[in-house]
Amino acid sequence: MTLELLSGFFIRILPGMVLAVSMLILIPRRLVLLRIFIYIMIFIFIRDAMTPAGLWSFGTESFFWIRFVQDPVTIILFGLSSIGFVFLMNRIDPACGDLIMWINGSRINALFTGAAGAVLVVLPLFLFYINTDISFRGGTVPYSMIPALFLVAFGGNFYEETLFRGYIQGYLEKKESIGRIKAAVISGVMFAFCHIFLASTVTSIGYPILIFALYEGIIAAFVRMKYGMIPAAITHGGAIFLLAGGFF
Repeated sequence: MTLELLSGFFIRILPGMVLAVSMLILIPRRLVLLRIFIYIMIFIFIRDAMTPAGLWSFGTESFFWIRFVQDPVTIILFGLSSIGFVFLMNRIDPACGDLIMWINGSRINALFTGAAGAVLVVLPLFLFYINTDISFRGGTVPYSMIPALFLVAFGGNFYEETLFRGYIQGYLEKKESIGRIKAAVISGVMFAFCHIFLASTVTSIGYPILIFALYEGIIAAFVRMKYGMIPAAITHGGAIFLLAGGFF
């Protein structure tokens, strides 16, 4: 199953990845903002290709749920490759890596705030679904999948947070005319905007996923503003882990 899923996915994304690599080769490294844009487009392309490839699914009953394919090897490989992408991007474009504020202030407070942010993100869904059986919100998840889900949730969203809270928010904060709060809001809104295709084209979920992405993005952005990108990645990754694992 693993080989079939991965080969189908890589065949699907290969033409686009060839073009993406070509653009990165052609665009000078001094054009930092343009290169960040390309990196974001690559991420959206990879993420949205996961749906037709059958690597994850979303629910539309009442509101919103997430489930990954029940193949732990595939999920683990995606989590590890996401972490690898972060190191690769920062190695290729150190000017982008310089925009990242990894962690700020007390590490204990930072990590605690990141975890609290994850709970805050899923809390509205918990309250919404409190009287709804799990069979109507994605079904139970085998215990054997939990370690793999943990890795893909935190690894995948470490990659995504590097782009939006590391590169974009870091870039905006350096602009005196924008300021830290506005930079955080822009980061959150842009994060939600980049879910448009996932909401309306790749799936038929529509506005619920955009509302959720905006809410999640704003929370992660303010966590990043106060404590850095790693706590923001814990907020984002923790929320997806709780959702995908059926814990809420």
